[in-house]
Amino acid sequence: MEDPVIKVKDLKKYYRIHQKEPGLAGSVKSLFSRKYYNVEAVNDISFEIGEGELVGFIGPNGAGKTTTLKVLSGLLYPTSGYVRVLGFEPFKRQPKFQKQFSLVMGQKNQLWWDLPAWESFILNKEIYEVPDNQFETIVHELSEMLEIKDILKVQVRKLSLGQRMKAELVAALLHSPKVLFLDEPTIGLDVVAQKKMRDFVKEYNQQYKATIILTSHYMGDVKELCKRVIVIDKGIILYDGLLEKIVEKFAAHKVIKVDFEKPIDPEKLKNIGEIKENEEMHYLIHVPRKEAPKRAAKLLDNFPVVDLTIEEPPIEDVIRQVFNGGKV
Repeated sequence: MEDPVIKVKDLKKYYRIHQKEPGLAGSVKSLFSRKYYNVEAVNDISFEIGEGELVGFIGPNGAGKTTTLKVLSGLLYPTSGYVRVLGFEPFKRQPKFQKQFSLVMGQKNQLWWDLPAWESFILNKEIYEVPDNQFETIVHELSEMLEIKDILKVQVRKLSLGQRMKAELVAALLHSPKVLFLDEPTIGLDVVAQKKMRDFVKEYNQQYKATIILTSHYMGDVKELCKRVIVIDKGIILYDGLLEKIVEKFAAHKVIKVDFEKPIDPEKLKNIGEIKENEEMHYLIHVPRKEAPKRAAKLLDNFPVVDLTIEEPPIEDVIRQVFNGGKV
């Protein structure tokens, strides 16, 4: 990859945590003798992201996703490692760098709660020194894309969660950042609002060629938006590559869906594979990945099959099982 926008090499971020015994006695004891232990939030990760890429950064709670984004945005200082975003060292917090990225966190807000979103937009305009004509153009374009033109002068506290998150995005994008970190942007939104948010992120990425890292617990976000994913767990990268290839890497089985012409004794299917579903004449059977064609042929030769398909297991199931430390 030539001139990556984001380059991370051997990044580590450890926290030193004070451990206190419970109760008053524990509090008094901690005044004289404190015990500490290290939490390895991010442990020696490396990756590169090119201009215009939209990468999914996924993992369970506590995996290190948000910590990584905070290091990339300069909110946290790395314990060790090489980190560059747009050629800058984020933790130096240089004004020229800060005007070229934005961090949106679904559980945090930057809008003033008792003021209309428009007032926060004007404040951000001054902070980022956005020219008047550019400000008006961007607000018009983004509010059109997000369908919130009619609520910009309504107090933020009176907005629905979906409306507020859309306004948060506008506030974060007023200065046309080249890099966008989206941390759970659809959390708490209903299905319709999630879809609109995804459509906006996709359109923004395509129209402005922004480099975007997206974290989300909703696999629907990742599947719809990201070709590439980075899977992180316990501070370590487990996978970095195409989303469509993740099943091949981690799933040891394929799924045979079969419909029979008449009822079948389930005992006779046990040598085909592991029966996961059984509804009258419809079965869902897990079979070893390399054996799938042979097992399907065996079904066709020995049973009254009406319909048969060989499918990959759902990505959500694969990733969930990986996080649980088991084989899929």
